[in-house]
Amino acid sequence: MAEPLKTDAPFYTEAELDALEVTDPVAALRIAREQLQLQKQLEAQTPAAASDALPEIGALQSVLAEVRQILARDGGDIEFVAFERQTLTVRLKGSCSGCPRAALDLKHVVEALVRRRYPQITAVRNIY
Repeated sequence: MAEPLKTDAPFYTEAELDALEVTDPVAALRIAREQLQLQKQLEAQTPAAASDALPEIGALQSVLAEVRQILARDGGDIEFVAFERQTLTVRLKGSCSGCPRAALDLKHVVEALVRRRYPQITAVRNIY
């Protein structure tokens, strides 16, 4: 049985971790370890849908619930908007709506989780 996905690990760029290491090396090390562990968990997960059939909207919303837990750690949120032609459209809300790192979170958190489970989804995009 697969171990549950840890959803409270932060996603920081290498530059952000380097800057944090100057002021708080213990926190930087802890965050880097959590981030590495989450990346390994994501890589270990197998796609839920083995066929080319597109996922149901309910299945996508359950993946977005996991994403919501990750984003909520920094005050963010996500909303399902639409799913058409293998493209998932979401709306980043809360702290994510004005955050300069929102594009990174969209790619490295939202798209990574969604495409890992449903590789037939070709794009994840954010609308405002």
